[in-house]
Amino acid sequence: MPADKPLTRLPIPELLSGEGLDPLGEAVWIEVIQKMDEVYNDLLQYEVALEEKNTALEDSQRFVLSVLSSMSDLLLVCDGEGRIEVVNEALERFAGQPQTALIGARLFDLFADDASRETARAGFAQERPPLHDCELFLRAADGSAVPVSFNCTRRLNPQGASCGMVITGRPVGELRRAYQALHEAHEDLKRTQQQLLHSEKMASLGRLVAGVAHELNNPISFVLGNVHVLQRYAQRLRRYLEAMHAGAPEAERAALRGELRIDRLLDDLPELIEGTVEGAERTRDIVDSLKRFSAVDRDQSQPFNLAQVIERSVHWVAKAANERFRVELNIPEGITVAGSSGQMQQVVMNLVQNALDATGETPEPRLEIRARGVVGRVEVTFCDNGPGIPPELLPHIFEPFFTTKPVGKGTGLGLAISYGIVERHGGALAAANAPGGGACFTLTLPLARP
Repeated sequence: MPADKPLTRLPIPELLSGEGLDPLGEAVWIEVIQKMDEVYNDLLQYEVALEEKNTALEDSQRFVLSVLSSMSDLLLVCDGEGRIEVVNEALERFAGQPQTALIGARLFDLFADDASRETARAGFAQERPPLHDCELFLRAADGSAVPVSFNCTRRLNPQGASCGMVITGRPVGELRRAYQALHEAHEDLKRTQQQLLHSEKMASLGRLVAGVAHELNNPISFVLGNVHVLQRYAQRLRRYLEAMHAGAPEAERAALRGELRIDRLLDDLPELIEGTVEGAERTRDIVDSLKRFSAVDRDQSQPFNLAQVIERSVHWVAKAANERFRVELNIPEGITVAGSSGQMQQVVMNLVQNALDATGETPEPRLEIRARGVVGRVEVTFCDNGPGIPPELLPHIFEPFFTTKPVGKGTGLGLAISYGIVERHGGALAAANAPGGGACFTLTLPLARP
């Protein structure tokens, strides 16, 4: 066959027709050509499958590389001898060395001190490394020793034998700084909460100054009047004692005794002293009550009588209220709850004060306070006969700084702080409108265990 004439494969129809073939070998050639077609088709299918697998492998490799480069934690993979095989960009930046310099280096050379290297060698040599959240010192790019929290996992080959280790680490300094920042923010929040609580207490106390002044005026006036009488009695006693010490005659002393009314003076002294002590004690109790209310609460949890706290709170608010405001109490005695009586007094005073403000334009302002036990809990309702709360404002009534009062009449913190206090006592505070009109607040608290 001439060299310039290329080989051609006759189509199957031409082969079947016998053109160009020896009739004796026709069947053999047909079979050979059919086998060649089958092999050719198989090769095409294998090539397509190989290209698909190669594309999937490249996608997987790109995905793994993107994950490694995105990790903020340090990552390295080493073989069974401790030589580094793979590192991520975070480790390159931390060590200040390129990937080419790190791969092939020994893992233990990265540590900053002998103690860390020995700990790493001991963990590497064990069957199951105990390095979990283990703090070791790693040499940083600037040469400093940085504490790093390490976690290690064994690599296994297809036969299940150990072939190296995967190590991740996170610089502890970042964790400590984050924890310190979180701790400082938490402390600032606690201080701010205490300041808001104390500020609301002072605001409530300021609204009660008029009632407190009236409450203190009675015992102080009583004590002051008794002290003036005692001063006059002291002068008369001094004159009588001076006459006795001067040796005055009996008749003169008797006349002076009658003139100064010494016998009546002596009879009055016990009552005057007793009344003065009683007035002083009343003043002391009032001041102590105010001190307990205004002092910064230390969150001391103790059993206390809720009925007494409610009565005392109503007493303080009523002293500053106008004479038309009436409070009806229907509270059984012996309701004991656990917590801070000072904080709970602030809650009750705030609810009573809100009812007083809400009924300011009502002809006959009235507040009804009722309490009843409900399966280990006490439920106290505060229902007034004011205009009530608009329905669109009910969902926001306990939000901080939310208030419907005019500027200068309220801080918007009273109900929000009261809600938090009640929650800390394991209870609940809810607001609604009474069916007959007016607002109704429900305070629920767990009873103290015997």
